[in-house]
Amino acid sequence: MVKNGETCAQLLVGNGRLITHDERMSFLDNGCVAIGGGLILAVGSTVELQATHPGAKFIDARGRVIMPGLINTHTHLYGTFARGMALKDDAPSNFTEILERLWWRLDRALTLDDVYWSAMVGMMASIRNGVTTIFDHHASPGAVSGSLFRIADAARQTGVRSCLCYEVSDRDGAEITRQGIEENRAFLGHCADAGDDRLRGLFGMHASFTLSDETLARCSEAAADFDAGFHVHTAEAAVDALSCRREHGMSIVERWNKFDILKGTSLLAHCVHVDQQEIELLRARGAKVIHNPQSNMSNAVGCAPVLEMMRLGVHVGLGTDGYTADMFESMKAAGLLQKHDAGDPRVAWAEPPQMLFRENAATASECFGSPVGKLIPGAHADIILINYDPPTPMNAENLNEHIHFGFSGDAVETVLISGQIVMDDRQFPAIDEREVIAKSRAAAAEMWKRF
Repeated sequence: MVKNGETCAQLLVGNGRLITHDERMSFLDNGCVAIGGGLILAVGSTVELQATHPGAKFIDARGRVIMPGLINTHTHLYGTFARGMALKDDAPSNFTEILERLWWRLDRALTLDDVYWSAMVGMMASIRNGVTTIFDHHASPGAVSGSLFRIADAARQTGVRSCLCYEVSDRDGAEITRQGIEENRAFLGHCADAGDDRLRGLFGMHASFTLSDETLARCSEAAADFDAGFHVHTAEAAVDALSCRREHGMSIVERWNKFDILKGTSLLAHCVHVDQQEIELLRARGAKVIHNPQSNMSNAVGCAPVLEMMRLGVHVGLGTDGYTADMFESMKAAGLLQKHDAGDPRVAWAEPPQMLFRENAATASECFGSPVGKLIPGAHADIILINYDPPTPMNAENLNEHIHFGFSGDAVETVLISGQIVMDDRQFPAIDEREVIAKSRAAAAEMWKRF
C-alpha cells in the first residue's frame, strides 16, 4: 500500500526497548519497527511510527526488548537425534573416536524421514532461542540424494531462513562421494531457480583428513559452476592438521588455497589448530572463520586463536556446531573460553558480541542478498521479542553488558521472520508442536536400533 508516494507499513512492532545493531542508532528506549512486504520500512519512536502508519497492525512489545533475530553460522541439525542415545562402545577418549563411535555411525543410520524430523525439531529449537537464520552442515551417507531438499521442506514449514549444504567426504566410498557432490549441485541449482529469499546453498565438505586431492578438485570444479562458496571443517583437531602436513606437505589452509576453497563466501568452521602463516592467508583471501566454543571444549580439541585472528583482520563469526541452539549461550562461552585460556579476565569482552552481531550479520547479508541481522530500512524483517526488564539503566553504551549477563534463549517470547509471526508467546501458530515432537521421538527410537 502506498500513501502520498510512501509505502505504508502493514505491521508495527513497538513500545519496547529497541536494539537495532545499527551503529548509527543502536538503541531506542521506546522504539518501533515498521514492516511491509517482509522488509523493514522504517525504524523510529513508537509515537512517530504510529502517527506515520496509522492503519498498520500493532504488536505491543509491552516494554520487552525488540532486536534482530539471531544467526547461527555453523550447526548440524541432524545432531538432535543423538540426544540421550547410548553408545555401543566405551566412551570416546579423543576426537577421532568421537567421530567414529558417535557421529559417523549416527549419520550412516539416518533415513530421509529422519533428516526431515531432525530438521523440524532443530529449527523449532532455533526459533525458541531467537535464531531466525541458520547455516546447516548436513551428512547422511545412507540417504544422500534428496536430503537437502527434505531439510528445505522443514525450513519452509518453520519459516527459518536457511543456507544448506551436504558434507562431501571420502570416508564412505566413491559412490557416496559422488552422490554428495551431486546433492550439492542439485540443491545449488534449485536455489538459483526457486526465487526463495529464505533459502540458499553453499558447497559442503567434511574436513581435510577425509578428502583426497581428487575429490577436492571435483568439488572445486562443481562449486565453480555456481560461483558458490564452501562450508567445511578446518583444523578442528590436531590430528587433522598433523595429517595434512604429513600426507600433503602443507597446512590445511594452504591446501584449501591450492584448490580455490578460500573464497570470501566460504565458511571455515573451527580453525583451532592454525598457525600465523595460515591466519595471514585467511586474512588475505577473506574466507570467514566460524568459532564454535562449546563444541571445541566438549571435544577437548583446544582453544581457537580467534582474538589473534580478529586483531589481524580475519572475519570470525559464531556458531554452535549443533551443541546448543542458544546463540546467547555460545556468545558467553566464547568469551569465557578465551579468558580461561589466556588466564586474563580483561580479554574477550568486545569480540564475542562482534562475532555474533556484526560478523554473522555480514555473512548472512552477503549470502541472502540483502541486510539480515540489523533493524534498518531495507533489511529482512527478522525480529525477536525478549522478556527482559533491565534492573539497571540500559543504553547504547552498555547494551553488550546487558546482553551478556541478562539475555538467554529461553527469554525469547515472540519471533517474526520476513515479517511473519512464527512463534508467539512461545507457541507455534502454524505448527502442531506436539505432533512434530512425537514423530521425531518415534523416528529417533527406530534410528537408534540401526545405530
